[in-house]
Amino acid sequence: MTKNEQIYRKSIGDRIKLARSQTDYTQEELAEKLQLSSRYISQLERGIAFGSATTIVNICKALNISSDFLFSDIIDNEAPTFNKMVKQNFLEDYLALDDYNKEVVHALAKQLVKMQKDGKKQIS
Repeated sequence: MTKNEQIYRKSIGDRIKLARSQTDYTQEELAEKLQLSSRYISQLERGIAFGSATTIVNICKALNISSDFLFSDIIDNEAPTFNKMVKQNFLEDYLALDDYNKEVVHALAKQLVKMQKDGKKQIS
């Protein structure tokens, strides 16, 4: 396996894991839904295995995500990667919030950006 293929598999696996955690499926529950083994789901998430086109489509359907979500970092090499733009643990925490708290985080982020643009000092 080439270095690029390893990177692609890991990126896609990270996205599958993130989407699965957002749906609150365990690996076992997703595997059952897709009629796959939980070991195979684990391998996909770790980038050890890569699914067929049918498997990828079924994963997208089961997790209610688009293929763009899985492949956006890989297809456009000129764009900054999603993982570089948003730290994985921040995104996982954000996705675990309820809608109200997501709005609070959004409002806070907008206010911080405005303060930064206005040249105000950071909150200490």
